[in-house]
Amino acid sequence: MVPKLWNETIEEHRRAVREAVLETTAALVAEQGLRGVTMSRIAEESGIGRATLYKYFPDVETIMVAWHERQIAGHLAELSELRDRPGTPGERLEAVLERYALIQQQRHGHAGELSALMHSGDHVTHAEQHLRHFVRELLTEGVQTGEVRDDVSPEELAGYCLHALAGAASLPSRAAVRRLVAVTLAGLRPQG
Repeated sequence: MVPKLWNETIEEHRRAVREAVLETTAALVAEQGLRGVTMSRIAEESGIGRATLYKYFPDVETIMVAWHERQIAGHLAELSELRDRPGTPGERLEAVLERYALIQQQRHGHAGELSALMHSGDHVTHAEQHLRHFVRELLTEGVQTGEVRDDVSPEELAGYCLHALAGAASLPSRAAVRRLVAVTLAGLRPQG
């Protein structure tokens, strides 16, 4: 039987290797494009052998999808933390929507083949559903406190918010992103 400490050490080593591969690949792809990166180069830059790399991932595309899954999980955790912090539903909604818009702006560099690869998986669909669900919950709370209009369903408003803020991907500055968030929030306020 292998001692527990040994197992933990092996698992930690595997996590470290995986993280190094993900980070190295993302950096190389950002510099050279998806087609300009080889598994040999990733292994060399990560400081591991090619055979070891192939034990973790079969190709560059799979590495990039794993990297993207990790990025999405991190974004969802960050947005969930903002949603769950103290404050009124309106304050928490504003914080979530602003951060979401800033994340969209950061995506601006994902284009063409890389974007198609990373944004076509089930992990993206699941994340979008999860995000829509918790924005809808915040909107529902906002309706109950009078901070959000009640003449349009929270489901429709959630779709409106997320689609509107996807436009932040093409904005040139944080100030422009904040203006888009302000316009989106204005459309959520009760009429009257």
